[in-house]
Amino acid sequence: MKQTQALDILKAGRNVYLTGSAGSGKTHTIRKYVEYLKERGVAVGLTASTGIAATHFGGVTIHSWSGIGVRGSLSPYEIEELIQKEYLWKRFDAVQVIIIDEVSMLTPELFDSFEALCRAMKGSLEPFGGMQVVLSGDFFQLPPVVRGSAEIRFAHMSDAWQKGDFRVCYLEEQFRQSDESLGSILNEMRDGDVSYRSRELLLSRKGATFSGDVVPTRLYTHNRDVDALNEKELEKLSGKACIYEMRTTGKSSIGATLKKGVLAPETLTLKEGAAVMFVKNNFEAGYVNGTLGTVVDFADGMPVVRTFLGEEIEVSPQEWSVEENGKVIATVSQIPLRLAWAITVHKSQGMSLDAAEMDLSQSFVPGQGYVALSRLRSLEGLSLHGLNEMALAVNPDVLELDYELRRDSKKWEQVIARFARDEMDKMHADFIKRCGGTNDPDAIAKNKARGAKRPKEKIPTHVETRALIEKGYSLKETAEERGLTQGTVIGHLLKLKELDPAIDLHRFEPKDLDLKKIKKAFAETDSTKLAPVYRKLKGVYTYDELRLAILFL
Repeated sequence: MKQTQALDILKAGRNVYLTGSAGSGKTHTIRKYVEYLKERGVAVGLTASTGIAATHFGGVTIHSWSGIGVRGSLSPYEIEELIQKEYLWKRFDAVQVIIIDEVSMLTPELFDSFEALCRAMKGSLEPFGGMQVVLSGDFFQLPPVVRGSAEIRFAHMSDAWQKGDFRVCYLEEQFRQSDESLGSILNEMRDGDVSYRSRELLLSRKGATFSGDVVPTRLYTHNRDVDALNEKELEKLSGKACIYEMRTTGKSSIGATLKKGVLAPETLTLKEGAAVMFVKNNFEAGYVNGTLGTVVDFADGMPVVRTFLGEEIEVSPQEWSVEENGKVIATVSQIPLRLAWAITVHKSQGMSLDAAEMDLSQSFVPGQGYVALSRLRSLEGLSLHGLNEMALAVNPDVLELDYELRRDSKKWEQVIARFARDEMDKMHADFIKRCGGTNDPDAIAKNKARGAKRPKEKIPTHVETRALIEKGYSLKETAEERGLTQGTVIGHLLKLKELDPAIDLHRFEPKDLDLKKIKKAFAETDSTKLAPVYRKLKGVYTYDELRLAILFL
């Protein structure tokens, strides 16, 4: 099925399971549908089974959004408890469409609990309380995490799946792999029969090297291998370390969840020569999630990265946010990079990589090899360090399911082909009306224009302050020029000093006698806070003067 056909079914308001091989455009199709709904004033709940997947389109985990949390299922009593939470009730009440990405990692127990919770929250006996439910994912990807030797069971085995009467839209176009040989290998893995030729093609990449300065990302099956290698390689570099801390705004609970889902680390340590990977899409700046590069310099405290293709990009902090009913409720900001000498197969899910080294000799669950190989854009981007039979295996139950899904998708293709364009458009308009949205062209155009006015990439405020300081502005002049208080400007100086210890701020240094008195007061109060020092010095120095002195202590 093509994306346009899937969108026609989605817009008709049917429950949909959107699937297809890696790189077939599932996330893109979801984004197009969400954009379509927002332009017509229809509220959407954007969720995913994992935090990493959720950040791809600005959502949160289904666990967080629904209130289920860490529980694997809900009892009737727990559902009753959740109904009493006003903020949850309002959340469910506001949306008419719920999207769940990476559904392959949801257990049937959790999916059944979510369906029952939807009915309770909406006060309706209809499946999922009458909401349109859009599922996206690929059961060939990693399965739900189960404890011990428990049998792996997927969401399609749930009662909720049967109740939902999901239309299967199996996308078959390919937008990631540019190499037919890699696509052929992946398709054979999906068919459960990897040919001798495909094995030979994979083994021909054993120990392959790459030209250029960029170090390919190494994919491992275990976290311990990834952490050890990244720390070891960073330690080898002799340059000065620059440290960047993630910042959060908005609801703390949502922000904490968002932090876990963002692939950028809370504390990012970089040195010149570090192998890095971009973990966010920014087409205007010249990178996407998975672009590889090397830190070649630091400009104004920000890293400069030379990519795999030889382009140099000055990297600035980016934001990941969560929206609810059109409003941003939490945001995290960080440099969109992570060390990329190594990453786990699990965390690579959803990425597209230019080049990767893989040791698949320790693959321990069906699907790990498929996930790892499907991250690549071409076979030429692979350097293989090991391979076992498990790496080529996929779950036999998924093989059988995949045949059924393809068959169902073909059926729905044939069904929608019977409708004339005007009939299809009427179904689309009727669904928007049922959702309380608008079909008025003028209103749609206004919403579209509002959405198109994306804010330009912001220059970090401390970087703007640095530009004035380096022009010779005083604290007072800088504050007046920027419309800030002097205290805020001093805070920027502290940040700049933290990011670049070599920055020249000597002209702001207090007199020696004043500095000695302040230093002594800090020592005697044994405190890093200003209030005790202010009291100790009987208010002789202002808080701004004390804060400025910290720069030189």
